[in-house]
Amino acid sequence: MKLFYLLLVFVPISFVAHFLHWSEVAIFVTAGLAIVPLAGLLGLATEEIAVVVGPNLGGLLNATFGNATELIIALIALKSGLVDVVKATVTGSIISNLLLVMGFAMLLGGLRYKEQEFKSTAARLNASSMNLAVVALLVPTAVEYTSSGINEQTLQNLSISVAVVLILVYCLTLLFSMKTHAYLYDVSVADLEIETAQTNGDGEDAPEPHQPRLWLWISVLLGITVVVAVESELLVGSLEVATSELGLTALFTGVIVLPIIGNAAEHATAVTVAMKDKMDLSMSVAVGSSLQIALFVAPVLVIAGWFLGEPMDLDFNPFELVAVAVAVLLANSVSSDGRSNWLEGSLLLATYLVLGFAFYFHPVVPGLGS
Repeated sequence: MKLFYLLLVFVPISFVAHFLHWSEVAIFVTAGLAIVPLAGLLGLATEEIAVVVGPNLGGLLNATFGNATELIIALIALKSGLVDVVKATVTGSIISNLLLVMGFAMLLGGLRYKEQEFKSTAARLNASSMNLAVVALLVPTAVEYTSSGINEQTLQNLSISVAVVLILVYCLTLLFSMKTHAYLYDVSVADLEIETAQTNGDGEDAPEPHQPRLWLWISVLLGITVVVAVESELLVGSLEVATSELGLTALFTGVIVLPIIGNAAEHATAVTVAMKDKMDLSMSVAVGSSLQIALFVAPVLVIAGWFLGEPMDLDFNPFELVAVAVAVLLANSVSSDGRSNWLEGSLLLATYLVLGFAFYFHPVVPGLGS
């Protein structure tokens, strides 16, 4: 994780690039690199606050801020009218968590341990939730493709209705996992705190338990959120020109590039704990993040778009939905037995590469730009 924090040097560099009017590519790259460690600090601040406020409120805080970086980037892109890029970021985040993160975790963990185990009951429940999310994302697109002459307002109303249902389901999953059936998801708060300390400390052994200063970490959380918002403005502002000059479509950028930028620190945590034979925690990070994107972030963006006057519906590019369905199907398949090995990780990564190539060579879609 310390290597990630070295990237903080790109925060001032990106500001300099903006104010000295460097090329759009330079601004895009430096802002993207700056967001990576900021996302890690955002997660660290959230964990420290969670230690003080207790497991229940801490769990809610983690659930709420778990994908704060992606949400901020998406909101700014939505405000800029890049609706299709926002949709691509939503699907890309789900795909990257289920295939890239889980794949690396199973591969590298499996190379150190012949076979790793995690709670199969929680995996099956998460699979059911992800299946619902896929259905919810498919329905508006299916309605649009099977209806002749459906107007945008009707599609928007349908999307808002579905968004409300998804947020309700998200609240129910939080109640289920943190209150009524917490024992099924007991990754152990102690494990999580120890991993946070080890990841950010110098030694192999965790330091003695400490009581973080609540207001200090709240200030850090708010401060980092503001800096992430500024960097996201720079990233989004340079996105269209930079991707064009780099020869990337906005579809590929939204599905592949932006989710990796926003999730890099979280990805590193999931892989690190898997290499320490803590697959329950690793799966919790990877699958939990995907669920939050599908059940919370996407619906919030739909409702936010309505308020911002930039209507965003759940009518996705059909190929994006195919990719999400493939990711969910394969992830559910390899995790259903509660065991993992390096070959299953390789299969997930291979699927991500195939989809990545497909998105790279996918022709320009009207409305997505070049």
